[in-house]
Amino acid sequence: MVQIGSIKLPDFPLLLAPMEDVSDPPFRAVCKAQGADLMYTEFVSSEGLIRDAMKSRKKLDIFDTERPIGIQLFGGDEEVMAEAAQIAEAAQPDLLDINYGCPVKKVVCKGAGAAILKDVPKMVRLTAAIVKSTRLPVTVKTRLGWDEQSKNIVEVAERLQDVGIQAITIHGRTRTQMYKGEADWTLIGEVKNNPRIHIPVFGNGDVDSPEKALEMKRRYGVDGIMIGRAAIGYPWIFREIKHFLQTGEHLPPPSVSERVAVCLKHLHAAVAWKGERVGVVEMRCHYGHYFKNLPAIRDYKSRLMQATTLAEVEDILHEIAFHYAAEENISLPSPVS
Repeated sequence: MVQIGSIKLPDFPLLLAPMEDVSDPPFRAVCKAQGADLMYTEFVSSEGLIRDAMKSRKKLDIFDTERPIGIQLFGGDEEVMAEAAQIAEAAQPDLLDINYGCPVKKVVCKGAGAAILKDVPKMVRLTAAIVKSTRLPVTVKTRLGWDEQSKNIVEVAERLQDVGIQAITIHGRTRTQMYKGEADWTLIGEVKNNPRIHIPVFGNGDVDSPEKALEMKRRYGVDGIMIGRAAIGYPWIFREIKHFLQTGEHLPPPSVSERVAVCLKHLHAAVAWKGERVGVVEMRCHYGHYFKNLPAIRDYKSRLMQATTLAEVEDILHEIAFHYAAEENISLPSPVS
């Protein structure tokens, strides 16, 4: 069992990463159904919460079926972050997470996300302020460092633990790497095996198959794994990893009919949450992932991207299921294999 405050997770839990414009309630619902053990909201701007911005407030929507779930905050000001933490706590998540890892320019330019990796004392002050402002467990997601010359994650983990965080997730790249190259888990392993560290340590970066999950577990001893991009359009990765870790065997990949069924579930949840017009439009970024590697899918994908009503999308998805069922219910490999 892995414990974060009073939250009890199974041995070697699988976490769903907080991804901007992806990790909303409809997406989280399909990942939860496939075995995600702990999930996070999209990252929420502390400044946006203070200003009562509608987009930021909407990201606080969480549901009991998602628990345990954390709200992730980003920002660069101690007082604002502490106040935002109190607002987020009112939404009744199970924990609060601080984003010190987002590398995108629009976040870094505000002195938030991975920008704070350049100022460890400020990171410590911000973290302490949030820990003091809430009764919830506080966790952190971060990177190895700002660049190759400042991979200070071992020191950072110790100092953040000392001011009260109760778990840390580490992405195995620096900020300057963005998402390029291969994730380096060596320092993640050093943090986990540091005798000074007693909080759970989760690894993140490039885990896109059951074999990689097992390798990271065995080689680095992490307490669990956070999965991000590999789950987009393929929530089955959670169940496949769990089955492989338990049995050493692979589950068969989802059939086309199962892909369609889960895509429809995702679509209906999106429409229920944001309304038909917005829900249909925002689902367009997912279709290519759900049906990646499917032969002769281009025309269907084009029609899905142009559809404007729920009924239109449903009809096209049912066509896809019927078309490929006639070809012996094709099963496809994972999009990342």
